[in-house]
Amino acid sequence: MSGYRSATMITCVWLFLAALPAAAQQRAPEYVQAVEFPYYRYPRALWERELVWMKTVGIQTVAFSIPWNWHQPQPGVTDLTGSTSPRRDLVGLVRILRRLGLRAWIRPASPVKGWVHSGVPVWAAHDRQAQRRWLEELGKTLSSQVASHGGPIAFVEGAPGMLDAPPPPAPIASVSATNPAALIRTREGFASGKGSLLWEDVEETVAPAGWQSPGDPLLHAGAVELSGQERATTAPLRRDAALLKHWAGLLSTMKPRSGHEVKPAAGKFPEGVSAVQLFASDPAAGSAVSVVNQSDKPYRGEFYVYYPPAQHRMLTPPIEVPAGGALWLPVALPLAAGLCKECSVFSNEEHIIQATAELQDVEFENGILAMEFSAPVAGEVVLQLSRQPSGPYLAGGKLTEFDWDEKNFRARLPVPAGKGPGSRVRVGLAIEPPEASAFFVDATRLLIGRKNLVSTSYSSPELAARSRLRLPEGFTARPVSKSPTEIDYEVDVPAECYHGDWADFALEADGVPMGRAHLQLFRPASVRFSGAVKLHFGANELEVQPPLVAIDPKAGRNLDVVIRNNSPQIQNFSVAAEAQGFQFMPAKAEVSMGGVMERTVSLRVFADSAEAGVHEAKLHLAGAAEMEMPFRIVAIPRGRTVAYSADLDGDGAPEWVLENQKARAVFSAQDGGRWLEYVWKDSGLNYLPESGAFAGTGPVTVRVADGALEFNTANWTRTVRLSGSDATLTVEQTSPLPAETLKPLKQNEITLDVSRESANRANYTLRK
Repeated sequence: MSGYRSATMITCVWLFLAALPAAAQQRAPEYVQAVEFPYYRYPRALWERELVWMKTVGIQTVAFSIPWNWHQPQPGVTDLTGSTSPRRDLVGLVRILRRLGLRAWIRPASPVKGWVHSGVPVWAAHDRQAQRRWLEELGKTLSSQVASHGGPIAFVEGAPGMLDAPPPPAPIASVSATNPAALIRTREGFASGKGSLLWEDVEETVAPAGWQSPGDPLLHAGAVELSGQERATTAPLRRDAALLKHWAGLLSTMKPRSGHEVKPAAGKFPEGVSAVQLFASDPAAGSAVSVVNQSDKPYRGEFYVYYPPAQHRMLTPPIEVPAGGALWLPVALPLAAGLCKECSVFSNEEHIIQATAELQDVEFENGILAMEFSAPVAGEVVLQLSRQPSGPYLAGGKLTEFDWDEKNFRARLPVPAGKGPGSRVRVGLAIEPPEASAFFVDATRLLIGRKNLVSTSYSSPELAARSRLRLPEGFTARPVSKSPTEIDYEVDVPAECYHGDWADFALEADGVPMGRAHLQLFRPASVRFSGAVKLHFGANELEVQPPLVAIDPKAGRNLDVVIRNNSPQIQNFSVAAEAQGFQFMPAKAEVSMGGVMERTVSLRVFADSAEAGVHEAKLHLAGAAEMEMPFRIVAIPRGRTVAYSADLDGDGAPEWVLENQKARAVFSAQDGGRWLEYVWKDSGLNYLPESGAFAGTGPVTVRVADGALEFNTANWTRTVRLSGSDATLTVEQTSPLPAETLKPLKQNEITLDVSRESANRANYTLRK
């Protein structure tokens, strides 16, 4: 692209919309939005994935408690680095937040039922001396991580003096992400413009061993499953996160004004429908109307709002709000201030008159005005301009006609209904050809730890010579001139970046930002095992880390390794595995795959001299990506049952497993030896409820005895056997077994039979 010409305007708009950044320059909002992340209830291997997801949707603050009794696994022993349990790695959590540019909000909370009474802060419990010592130690460990020292810890709630950080703004409104009325509740809070919004129940969590009462489910429901799959209930969170990311600075100054109430065009609002107009403290900063529909019917109507530039009421177009929905609509929002940091070229009179879709962000680049909306239904936006736009107009990725009022210099732009959980849609209108322009060309993704080629284009050789590339912290780049108006940059992405994170780049000339790119970061390749063991909580699944695969040592099995090439180019990989006592065929597999594609590589594995049980192994990936991945092999001879222990949920406490070639039963050494899952391996279905079975209180000691598991307490001994030839689990106890909670069940042609031979003995059989 050698210059800016009318004939190439459409191409410029497309390039701009493809690279529209999701983040404007961060403000320091008084209105704080945070997501609660109970790290001690979440597998450590998944922390990075979920925190990157939170940042991606627009969350800037992560809240969590730091339970002192969780970090003291033994009397006098404190662990903040995860040496005794991966989930105790508080230092690692803070490091992740810092690297991602997220803020931390430390909260008081009761971590374990019975340890601290419900609702009482952890530092207000009975053992004040121990907790005082703990707080002093914690303060020393985290003192360098507070925001005043450049760290991520911005707020500390309920523990004055622990760290040099203020409490979060009050009042604090807590909203469950699983609440069907979450969007309405949060928007009602926005009307105050003050305080903090805390999202709870966002993540589906699994408690560490020993934390639950006997009848409690082990899994705490959330809007995001352990697999990372989002449920529909994430939509309000996504919308609020995208809205507050840019409106929070204005919202903290916005209040209703007496005499400027929103009024319907005819009659009154239906029951359950309300609207309020909020005005910024600076009269030139504009206003917004919050519309909430708590009824079970969609609302459509016109109403009067106050229009500050003309100092009179203005009738809106028909506004549509779905049942149980809400909208945040701009009124007289100036382009030269407010949301847009790059709109200084607009005069003070140019503004967004009104919109019937929820405005989230405004940006201006290379002569193109871009706006991002959340639009559950189609709407429109009306602009007051000082000149006629040169066009074209793109809405939702399509060229669209717009109306221009030559007399009043107003543009009326249609906004199509958005897609996805946040009903997101963006539009772009070419305002005028700029004197100079700069673009990123086909910039989409970057590989972590690699040199990446980022191409840029300029409207003149003089502009290219004066330009520079602004990089995120820790990135480096080497320019390579491709032509007088084109420069390629070899960008080095630091190896410590997180997979899925985003990085912002900008082209600058004479101190003026021109082109921008918001690029996602990926590992060169992603690897997973197909058919690896998963831990089940009812119907829910948790991937086990490191991966665990079961094989028949004599017959062997195919070890299916799924490789995803995250590079946009064709890449070659080699795959090899090693484990003492096992052979893999082929010894090394070569595979070539296209850009951003996935392929499965099969390695045949069988035992050479390995005995039955669990064995450590390693997978080596070479070629376009270098990676060494640990995994485990469980050798299960035909007709036999293997008993072993492994930490399947990553809480630092191993589970105990009985497994043959048909079924797998998993038990805890806590909760009285709770039976966690009973899985038919061919289908992967679990036949136990989410709370498991045989749950009691307190820990038990477990040992392997003659291929069975023996659970011991001071009051009883329980022996559990899984027959080698079929899927019959026998439980025998020296005292009467607890009351039966399992019932016969049939799923996918597999039946669970339950029989009590006596008060001390029970049989549980899975059969086809």
